[in-house]
Amino acid sequence: MPDIVIERMLQEYAAAVRAKDVDRLLALYADDVRVFDMWGRWSYDGAGAWRGMATEWLGSLGDEQVAVEFDEVETVVGDGVAIAAAFVTYKGLSADGQELRAMNNRLTWGLTKRSGHNWKVVHEHSSAPIDFDTGKVQLQRPAS
Repeated sequence: MPDIVIERMLQEYAAAVRAKDVDRLLALYADDVRVFDMWGRWSYDGAGAWRGMATEWLGSLGDEQVAVEFDEVETVVGDGVAIAAAFVTYKGLSADGQELRAMNNRLTWGLTKRSGHNWKVVHEHSSAPIDFDTGKVQLQRPAS
């Protein structure tokens, strides 16, 4: 699997989130996906559970949009399996495109090649470091 396929999947993720298109977003994931998300629950097991989270998140935005940017994407590709890891920035945008807020986190995808030769995300893990002294999640990545 060329790295370009993962890059296209990341671009599709960003486009689906920006369009608030749950079906388009979920098309990237396998039916038996397991997601370790930063927010709310320890895990979302299966596409139905993940669909519920995505529907709630994207539906809560009103007329706002979310722009997603990936940095320092690294991939490891094997025979029918792949791992992608990246730093992610989520920017909340007003209806007229002005940035309202932004946060960073880390994203790892485990992918497998499924029927029809399509790659699907079978595991997603998002996280952010926690400050040991304060116990607060660090949602802003320090400048390198």
